[in-house]
Amino acid sequence: MFLLLAVSSSCTSNLDFNQANTLVAKPIVVANFASVEVQASQFVINGTEQPFLGDVQNFDVFRDAFFKDNLIRADFYFEIDNTINRSYNLDLMLLDANDGPLYTIRIIVPANTVAGSPITKTVIFKNADLDLLKKTVRIAFTISKNSGSTPPINSGSIKLRSSATAYLVIQ
Repeated sequence: MFLLLAVSSSCTSNLDFNQANTLVAKPIVVANFASVEVQASQFVINGTEQPFLGDVQNFDVFRDAFFKDNLIRADFYFEIDNTINRSYNLDLMLLDANDGPLYTIRIIVPANTVAGSPITKTVIFKNADLDLLKKTVRIAFTISKNSGSTPPINSGSIKLRSSATAYLVIQ
């Protein structure tokens, strides 16, 4: 009998389900952003060296209102290897819906970087810069020959690898 009484009584407390209303989640998402390799031969068209190469890509990350509304910071990380005997400017231009420029990221890439020692750059978007990033719908990507870089082009390539880290707050 004593055992039955001991098992049937327990300690309880009131549950506070309102705690769910104050829950704040702060996930961090890391994703590949871009990966490109441009061969030296791509700068030569019909035997003539071209001063730049470019491409424009859609960037529809912010079509999702949830992501757009909860993003508080974004870090873009770039890593570039250049084995061409020329220095270049690598530009990423964030464009709005009318292809108007919002923000430009310029990375100066010296000639012949040492293999295994890439050039790196981190760009942090927060506050006003983050607002510009959220308006981005396309990204223009150009590689242009740096002024003063005149030796004849040789073999080699420019390799770009990048990632983005998104910091969210969900309430």
